[in-house]
Amino acid sequence: MKSYKVVELLGDGISVELSKAVHALSATLPCKLEFVQVDLSEAARSKEGAAVYDEAERALRAHKVALKYPTTTTTEDLSPNKVLRERCHFSVIHRPVVTIPGIGTNFTKSIDIDVVRVGIGGTYDDAGRRLGPDTAVSLRVIERLPSRHAARFAFELAMLRNCSVVSSSKYTIQKGTDGLFEEACGNVAQDYPGIPYRRELFDSMLAGIILHPERYQVIVTPNEYGDFLSDMLCGLIGSVGLGDSASYAFADNGTITLAMFDPAGGTAPDIAGKGLCNPTAALLALASLLRHLGEFDAGKAVRAALLDSIAHGEKTGDIGGKLGTVDFTAAVSRRVGAHLRSP
Repeated sequence: MKSYKVVELLGDGISVELSKAVHALSATLPCKLEFVQVDLSEAARSKEGAAVYDEAERALRAHKVALKYPTTTTTEDLSPNKVLRERCHFSVIHRPVVTIPGIGTNFTKSIDIDVVRVGIGGTYDDAGRRLGPDTAVSLRVIERLPSRHAARFAFELAMLRNCSVVSSSKYTIQKGTDGLFEEACGNVAQDYPGIPYRRELFDSMLAGIILHPERYQVIVTPNEYGDFLSDMLCGLIGSVGLGDSASYAFADNGTITLAMFDPAGGTAPDIAGKGLCNPTAALLALASLLRHLGEFDAGKAVRAALLDSIAHGEKTGDIGGKLGTVDFTAAVSRRVGAHLRSP
């Protein structure tokens, strides 16, 4: 049995319950995950300050892969996600969003879209400043290298899926910034002549997804656009808490050097400790982590077992079921072995 060390970044709210779910499911896998825990909770950050991030960064650079749980950001605190992104140079964020049978939604069409987002720059690197009482300004930065990394990741993903790539921004208005992003995407597209590629204006694309979601498989966007888009898509499949996310750092030649996987939802303090939280996104993040480690069969089995459980009505209360966190995790765990044995 192969063994892997995985940094586990603990957070706030439902973090403890998500961690227990991941550990319980991991016990059913044909490989061993040795979790190296780092406490990133608000209490730890308040007590230890930057030393917490130093420890997290050291662990990530030592073991190359991490699973992170939701963390609280207070008005006095920096976003842990932003701090880790800057320290570890996570320049690409991947958010897969797929319709899950067994979950009721207001949207009747099926979605199977991978959002690839430039993880830095855009409007998120500058909080802005006031110019007198009635005017504010912020700096928006788009860089070529992170845009190239995102585009290449998108095209490699499209090769695996045998599908098309759409790059999307407001390039007709933000001609300098979004124009640079689209230029980088277009240059990378030339290296993948067999992959259908087109660019679309972001607002037009949103309407296109609602009307014809089957026309979209892999979408690559600048930072804030990808943030908006992935949350919208998760809403269409039933809940923001159903999506997982992956952040990647790259060497200049495009090789992935660090990877961090996390559930895209929040800390849910109102249900924390009550055994009610839905670990779906955390388990999907685990499946993506396994795929990254090269444990393809295990990753596929976890994802299939999860979807199978939900399709058969074994699901948590927030998505129309009756199970708590522990029982839902057990239902998924029981199915993992069967999916590992199936051809």
